[in-house]
Amino acid sequence: MSAAALVVSAMPAQAFAAPAGSDPADVIPGKGTSTPSLVDGIREGVKASGSPADAARGHLADKKSRYRIADPDRDLKAVQSVTTGSNETVRLQQKHRGVDVLGGQYVVRMEKKDGKRVVTGTSGKYFTGLTTGTKPEVGEELAVQRAVGATLAQVAGKKLAVNPKAAASLKGTARGLVVLPRGAGVLTQHVTVRGTDPATGRPVLHEVYVDAKSGYPVLQYSGIKTFTAEKTASASGEVKAAGEGKAPGGPAKHPGVAGSGVKYDGTTVELGLFFDTARGEYVMNDHSRMWDSSKNVISTWDARGKDVSEANGGRWPEGIKEFGSRTPQFDKDATEAGAVDAHWAAGKVYDYYKKVHGRDSLDGRGMAINSLVGLSLSGMPLVNAFWDGTKMLYGGGDEEYKTLSADLDVVGHEMTHGVVENSANLVYAGQSGALNEAIADYFGNAIAVDAAGMSMDDPDAGLLGGNLCRTKTPRQCAFRDLNDGATTSKNFLGVSFATDNGGVHLNSTIFSGALWDIREDLGRTLADRIAYKALTEYMTPLDGFTEGRDAVIAAAKALKVSAKDLNVVKRSFNAHGIVPNWEQAMGVDSDLLLGKLNVYSTKAGAGGGWWATSKSNDDGTEAFSVWAGRTDGKGETKLISPNDGRFHVNPATDGKTVAWAAYSAAGMDVLARPLAGGPVKKLYSTSDTVLDVRVEGGVVAFEKMDVFGARHVGFLRTGDKEPTWADGGKAGTGSAFPSLSGGRLAYAKAYADGDDYRMGVEVLDLRSGERKLMNQLGRPESIGETAINGKYVFWLADEVVDDGQVAVRRSNLDGTGTVDLSKEKGEGALFAQSLTASDEALTVTASLPDPKYHNETMSKLWQFGGANGTDRARVSCNRGEQLSAAAAGGKQVVWIDGTTGYTDLVTRTRPAGNCG
Repeated sequence: MSAAALVVSAMPAQAFAAPAGSDPADVIPGKGTSTPSLVDGIREGVKASGSPADAARGHLADKKSRYRIADPDRDLKAVQSVTTGSNETVRLQQKHRGVDVLGGQYVVRMEKKDGKRVVTGTSGKYFTGLTTGTKPEVGEELAVQRAVGATLAQVAGKKLAVNPKAAASLKGTARGLVVLPRGAGVLTQHVTVRGTDPATGRPVLHEVYVDAKSGYPVLQYSGIKTFTAEKTASASGEVKAAGEGKAPGGPAKHPGVAGSGVKYDGTTVELGLFFDTARGEYVMNDHSRMWDSSKNVISTWDARGKDVSEANGGRWPEGIKEFGSRTPQFDKDATEAGAVDAHWAAGKVYDYYKKVHGRDSLDGRGMAINSLVGLSLSGMPLVNAFWDGTKMLYGGGDEEYKTLSADLDVVGHEMTHGVVENSANLVYAGQSGALNEAIADYFGNAIAVDAAGMSMDDPDAGLLGGNLCRTKTPRQCAFRDLNDGATTSKNFLGVSFATDNGGVHLNSTIFSGALWDIREDLGRTLADRIAYKALTEYMTPLDGFTEGRDAVIAAAKALKVSAKDLNVVKRSFNAHGIVPNWEQAMGVDSDLLLGKLNVYSTKAGAGGGWWATSKSNDDGTEAFSVWAGRTDGKGETKLISPNDGRFHVNPATDGKTVAWAAYSAAGMDVLARPLAGGPVKKLYSTSDTVLDVRVEGGVVAFEKMDVFGARHVGFLRTGDKEPTWADGGKAGTGSAFPSLSGGRLAYAKAYADGDDYRMGVEVLDLRSGERKLMNQLGRPESIGETAINGKYVFWLADEVVDDGQVAVRRSNLDGTGTVDLSKEKGEGALFAQSLTASDEALTVTASLPDPKYHNETMSKLWQFGGANGTDRARVSCNRGEQLSAAAAGGKQVVWIDGTTGYTDLVTRTRPAGNCG
């Protein structure tokens, strides 16, 4: 499934059409719905008595010919009503037969004064084409199991860990039924999966939507809102979090104290404090801004020595206290900890929203603001910051980076995530997630630039995180630049949800850059008012760049800007390529085999001159089916699997047979069918997750993973009723990543070595039964995918478990002559994820290290060749993510490409070069 569109139907919109001459409103049609996405330019009377929500629903009912909402009272539930002076903004959540619709939210804006109420505009998404039933065939218990398995596969499935006995640490919580607005609708069970990656210690908070008919996870994304993108996907497990629960309440009321501290930059600043009589200390607990409550205060907590996994997702670490001092003047320790910066900055951000926009704290209702400062990651430095839905979390930094609270724009960014969550609540994935990040960047930077007295013309004004470094210049240090000139045509990156949640950081400066241009041209005050009004009164959860543009333009009109200034707003978006239908302008250098797959978390296969892939229908509502075709693009494609409501995924082919896995509520089946036709054969059934399927010459190999993370490779020959397990299938052993060639099966293997475990790669000769363990150059902590051809075995080896870089390793079939084609460390080392081999070439799916997460760090295809096999070139220069490569013979590769904003199956017959 395309991360660009998230879950909304990709089919052409059913255009809204009002009766000619009957509607004076300015109307922007909705996409895939008869309800307009924005109505502006109206002043229509509505019932003045009663609640704003009742008045809003009454307006929608009265104007049924415009909105096409059959029964607003039944299908729209009020989730928020905000009154600011005479203005009223009502947010209504769409229900389909009583079930929430993901992102289905409609906003009605009204004005009430002098005893009269008028509607001034509406916006949002209401999906009129939903017809799906709401009776699930998959219950919550099975949905949780499938969601945990899917999360485990995404965050830990790319490597086989050193200890196969290590249990996963994931826990799923059922959230109830949700309809995904694809076509006629997809009924799902919503599950939140939490945990900690046992290998990296990174926290996991995934939102997973499991198809309520088949049990297939049709949508999954991380709910953790970070300042920077993570290079390595989070993993998980099943451990009870320490101190899970609510944050402690504030102390009893006591007069506040004005103290002071020194920021990282040497500036002495005033701090709002509280004298805690029980501790005998002045603590960073500021009552002065929200004095009407003993709990709703600004507090800064000492989280040094605590792991981020103990604090994320609503957890509260045991035993932490507010930073304290015997005197009102905090010392150097509080400075170096980042506490002074965090506490001062939180007050600055609160003041900005209160004084400029009249907003009382992040939720608009005076919520407590808690900052946990100095967190680490599995005992290692953490260079990141998070908004976890309830509080701010700041990593303690490292030798180069200060504590992440050391820059006001970072603090403003994280706190603005709280504002977004309590207003438009933009879904943190795909374009809506990039819009979320863009708004957080814009306001975070606006607050910092104004506080510093910096001119908007300053070349460094657009930098975010520029003050975080100890030795680098601001430009060298910054994570993003709002003046980077990013545009949709040159810089938008189509990626899967497994990468940066669908590009939330990667693509954010396209939109934030447009907002920043508006601020430079219209001035701080007006630009901020426009952006804030657009966020809080116009935007809704699934808005993308185009809807964001419409919201900002409408907000500017509502503020009665001049025609000249309105043209400035429009020009700024035009300059960044944010125009209607901009997604259709993406160029590629590959040949299309099958377009708009609309699939998620599945792979493609190739062999014997044929390809195989999964595909949904145009609007993504159908369960996936397996299709096959010729790699030269000739002839017709063939439907291989039945279209029976199951999700048919991870197909492989050798040019004679296609094998794949099928999800249903009953479990998973491994299936096969001849390309020439004939019945589908069920080879194996399991309740576990089937990850990889391979086929060659009558042998089908696959890998399965249970919910505890145990993994085993099995294979079946023609006529076998039960699989043979390559590792014996016993507890305490593990195997993964099968590959087949020439009657040999290669796989990663975890095996006991005395009281310890070792990792290796083994080759099994399926004719003789002989096994060969490949020589290693060191002692890998984990092994990634394997590939095998008529001469060599290839695999990914990770000997230094830190930042995700791995070695690309090769050995002769007898285990000798082991060399690294690409070393784990040093210049050009790769973040490799998978590999595939023909007899002529090895192709690796990998990215290059870049902490700022540019195009070069996206998953790309690298082909290795030359006399010693170490020369490498890019297979394709396509800008989007390149995934699931399958060697098709010679140098030809087939893969799933995200450049166009869809998921397309494409190919090239030779490498493109260096893509400089």
